[in-house]
Amino acid sequence: MNTATIPIPNSQASVEPDSRTQPPAPSERVGNALADKLFSGVTRGAALIVFSLLAAILLSLVAGSGLSIMKFGAAFIWNAEWDPVKEDFGALVPIYGTLVTAGIAMLIAVPVSFGIALFLTELSPKWLKRPLGTAIELLAAIPSIIYGMWGLFVFAPLFMEYVQPSMIKYLGGIPLIGGIFAGPPTGIGMFTAGLILSIMVIPFITAVMRDVFDLVPPMLKESAYGLGGTTWEVMFKVVLPYTKVGVVGGVMLGLGRALGETMAVTFVIGNAHRLSGSLFAPGNSIASALANEFTEAVGDLYSSALIELGLILFLITIVVLALSKWMLSRLGQQEGARA
Repeated sequence: MNTATIPIPNSQASVEPDSRTQPPAPSERVGNALADKLFSGVTRGAALIVFSLLAAILLSLVAGSGLSIMKFGAAFIWNAEWDPVKEDFGALVPIYGTLVTAGIAMLIAVPVSFGIALFLTELSPKWLKRPLGTAIELLAAIPSIIYGMWGLFVFAPLFMEYVQPSMIKYLGGIPLIGGIFAGPPTGIGMFTAGLILSIMVIPFITAVMRDVFDLVPPMLKESAYGLGGTTWEVMFKVVLPYTKVGVVGGVMLGLGRALGETMAVTFVIGNAHRLSGSLFAPGNSIASALANEFTEAVGDLYSSALIELGLILFLITIVVLALSKWMLSRLGQQEGARA
């Protein structure tokens, strides 16, 4: 019986090594190490540029406001006077106007932005989702001066004629809070500035919320719906806990925009250095005061006081950013403790 012989490969035969598996040559390793060091140095330098710019801005503001700081001291913050003739300056009215208008803007913009983002991600039909999202992005691209002109020439007259009289009539007589809705209906003031600011920051907050809501795994939402949850329950018990860090970041982004807005507020706030408890009264903000008076400042003390206003606005922005970072870290710690 003939049996076929099967050739057995020689295990000791030399095998041609694959060039793709060969280690790099020493010269190539040295080149890669140098490229890594160069790339690390470039990125580190770019990061240091950011800190250098912040430090340079802060030092320039401190140096420019030195004369005002030496003369008025800490009393500059709570002094309500602003008299260039007597050279008596205080930042209370601009600080108050900045915080009030930004607060009004956020009280209106946050719930509206949440509703828009909820509609876009959960309720909107497909044929409407893209046009509506594009419209939100277009609102964010409109220059602030356009908002200011529209607010002064279109919104303020309509608000004065149709909305303010009703608010004064029905809200002005309520105990404790009636005073903030008192005064003649002029159409301009801190409340109007807050409304215009809310329209400006809504696109930014909505865009961030929409993006973070889209990052929620569909399986989580489908599981909640499968258990009988309503859209409201799914959003508040599944989506918001999963995306709360991004939502807080979007809100803080809108707040930073509201605090530093200049032209739109300048058109409709009234630009009056007068402290009033009524939201319908004209007021002033730090940004609008700088925009209106910096080019007309006569004297070193006047210019120094305006620069100190800019320093205060810079510090307020830093405080807001620090609070947002603290809130995000606390949220992260709570999530870690629950896990």
